[in-house]
Amino acid sequence: MITTAKRLDTIEEYYFSSKLREVRQLAIEGKPIINMGIGSPDLLPPQVVVDAVRLAMSDPNAHQYQSYQGLPELRQGMAQFYKKNYNVNLNPAAEILPLMGSKEGIMHISLAFLNEGDHVLIPNPGYPTYTSVTNLVGAIPVFYDLTERTNWEPDFEALEKLDLSKVKIMWIGYPHMPTGARGSLDLFSKLVAFAKKHQILLVNDNPYSFVLNDNPMSLLQVEGAQEVALELNSLSKTFNMAGWRVGMVLGNAACIDAVLKVKSNMDSGMFFGIQKGAIEALKSDKSWFEEMNIIYKKRRVLTEQLAEQLGCQVYKEGVGLFVWAKLPKGITSAEKFIDEILYEKSIFITPGTIFGSNGEGFIRFALCVKEEKIQEAISRFKV
Repeated sequence: MITTAKRLDTIEEYYFSSKLREVRQLAIEGKPIINMGIGSPDLLPPQVVVDAVRLAMSDPNAHQYQSYQGLPELRQGMAQFYKKNYNVNLNPAAEILPLMGSKEGIMHISLAFLNEGDHVLIPNPGYPTYTSVTNLVGAIPVFYDLTERTNWEPDFEALEKLDLSKVKIMWIGYPHMPTGARGSLDLFSKLVAFAKKHQILLVNDNPYSFVLNDNPMSLLQVEGAQEVALELNSLSKTFNMAGWRVGMVLGNAACIDAVLKVKSNMDSGMFFGIQKGAIEALKSDKSWFEEMNIIYKKRRVLTEQLAEQLGCQVYKEGVGLFVWAKLPKGITSAEKFIDEILYEKSIFITPGTIFGSNGEGFIRFALCVKEEKIQEAISRFKV
């Protein structure tokens, strides 16, 4: 019998991979499922993006292998996007690397910088992939707390008390997923100083900065950040292109070169047509974000009503694609709470526990559901 690699003993199947099978089976059985669990935008990309892909299909270069670094005009478009929206200057030839979605960047960065036994600072709660990838490469997760008390920001006094001698990477992500905490340039400045002091590679995961947020920020805005930092970004949420798999890693040129060494051995370049579509998306002006946020604001108001109807306390300061809410008093298990709603009301909500132990007592709603469906969800709880 063929045995699997020992590294698989350190991880489980991704929660949404397994849970959505369960949800789909309920739908197959005829249950009127409303999926408020996963952050997969249901809105369309800009029409110019779709048109650019159609046009690209007839280009003689469209069906060949593409550059491992992406088209020069794509990297230039990413640089211009950062300059226009974050006032960050980047060299498109050396400080930007397009990715097939920013999620793969987590693996590439980890493979490029982590040796077996290295430590990695991971937010609790935070994106589960930071932990699973750390385990897969043989490094050791070291969780740092984000709590209501600190407005879901790191406690630097607590961080300084940790044994940081083996820490190689620190993952952060603001606007924060799953809570929606905004972060601030002051916080970023403190994080950069912390990373410099302890010689840690600081990586900001930044896919939500334009959703319901009137002050988009980048870690790279902080003076000196590029000495110790990388940033991941994505077109998935910003331009409703989740299935297209277009992301980017930006920052320190030597670090980008290290990531390229990994990436160039793992794929053969992004499809030409998708790159052409991404170039057009990156040219979008403020009106695009304003139009999207009008829709998301209406959805958030309704989703907060739903959460409050369930007896939950909403984190009102949150931005991004999700609503974070504290469970009613007396409820001790987020997973049991959401399963009861799934099987009794056919509504899927994400339990906070999948994001770490500090997610216990919380649930997360995605704003990727049309207003009429959220209204329907609300109506299912009315007596």
